[in-house]
Amino acid sequence: MYMIIAWRVLLLTTLGRACPELPCDVVFETEQWQAAYTVAKKAPPPKTPPSLDQMVRIVAGFGGFLNRKHDGFPGSKTLWIGLQWVQDFAIALAAQQASQNRRYV
Repeated sequence: MYMIIAWRVLLLTTLGRACPELPCDVVFETEQWQAAYTVAKKAPPPKTPPSLDQMVRIVAGFGGFLNRKHDGFPGSKTLWIGLQWVQDFAIALAAQQASQNRRYV
């Protein structure tokens, strides 16, 4: 299981450095990037997905990355911790949307 997680963190790190202009839906599912964007920016997600660089920095911010001027690109530890939070946010957003669509008698 850890090999799968390590592969995904490595993929995010290398793609984020090599191709930062890619849309983030190449790596993230729609629910994941929308939930992470909503929590980080405290605003509804945009219609088009943000760039991979922007989303990697948002995810790493949940893991402790400060994103200061001279910090460079986020490392694997902050991405790993941030991905755990993103999954929790996606589950919470799906539960919240499901409860809004449910009608109580």
